[in-house]
Amino acid sequence: MLYTKKGDTGTTKTFRCDQRISKSSDITEALGALDELNSFLGFIKAKTGNLSFQLKNNKISIEKIIDAIQSDIFIVQAELAGSKMTINKEKVQEVEQLIDVIEKELPPIKSFIISGATELSALFDFSRAIARRAERRLFKVVENNDIEIGLETKAYLNRLSSVLYALARLVSYKFGVTEQHPNYK
Repeated sequence: MLYTKKGDTGTTKTFRCDQRISKSSDITEALGALDELNSFLGFIKAKTGNLSFQLKNNKISIEKIIDAIQSDIFIVQAELAGSKMTINKEKVQEVEQLIDVIEKELPPIKSFIISGATELSALFDFSRAIARRAERRLFKVVENNDIEIGLETKAYLNRLSSVLYALARLVSYKFGVTEQHPNYK
């Protein structure tokens, strides 16, 4: 059933507690930001189809990368909601390795980069901004509510915006579009 009517008064429930909590609570805000990120990544995945790139000795599939990230976001949401699930060290290392592989392909960063070099890179940049908001909301929950979140989960969320930024840059680079830097004049 897609509706229960239990939330009609502005409350919801997580694994963490038997009582209902406000839909405007810090926890539901963090869960909502993660949900928004996951949904937006689904939009990007639908736009990219089976896009892949050859990077030196590695072929990467954008769809597979997004699938893995989406699954990991569900783990983060479950942990935040009180489940025993958590992001493990290997997932953090996988994201770091992907960032490293992509960075080796790209010219070094010398300045901030203006979003919008291509439609797809702009979508990845937008997802990066959503990821940062989700990270901020999660840390607010941790700081204000004394909820324990694993160190690897925190590291993963911190790396998530980096990998999305790397993907934005990679897409522009592979499509032959020069990155534009801000003009501070």
